[in-house]
Amino acid sequence: MDQASKNKPKTDARERFLKAYANLPLSTRREIIVVLEQEGPVTWEAAYLEVKNNTEKAKEILEKLAKLNLI
Repeated sequence: MDQASKNKPKTDARERFLKAYANLPLSTRREIIVVLEQEGPVTWEAAYLEVKNNTEKAKEILEKLAKLNLI
């Protein structure tokens, strides 16, 4: 598997997340979207900041949201 193939699913999840976030009402962005084992509850707003900055936590968030079919 080449490097482009490895990054594609993550990019797709990131794009789906950003698209979903952009379409959320402002009040919904303060709601909890996922619970991480180490960090606890994460809101849409906090998840957005992590995804926007491509952090390690963003990878975990995107994986969980994809598994839950939320994005």
